[in-house]
Amino acid sequence: QVQLVESGGGLVQAGGSLLLSCAASGSIVSISTMGWYRQAPGKQRELVATITSGGSTNYADSVKGRFTISRDNGKNTVYLQMNSLKLEDTAVYYCNAAAIVRGVYFRNLDAWGQGTLVTVSS
Repeated sequence: QVQLVESGGGLVQAGGSLLLSCAASGSIVSISTMGWYRQAPGKQRELVATITSGGSTNYADSVKGRFTISRDNGKNTVYLQMNSLKLEDTAVYYCNAAAIVRGVYFRNLDAWGQGTLVTVSS
């Protein structure tokens, strides 16, 4: 069982910055990849960025050069530093983790947070 809790969302002006965080808890053995996804009103959920346990990152073209994903493996926490925010960045941002959890046996699962709202105003 894994729980993901996002925080750091809010209202910011275009051009501003915001730091999102996501803390994973539960019977976690390890987390291979963590990532951020977002969903704007009326649109499908899209990948924003991912990061592996080894630090390899992947970004959507729309956020390259503006967003930075990082993680603290010891705390099972992933961050998303968002700079130069644009109106089109407005969305609910969701945290995702591909984890191995401890139960009757070790198993793989994808966990999702409930989301944190980021609103960028003009």
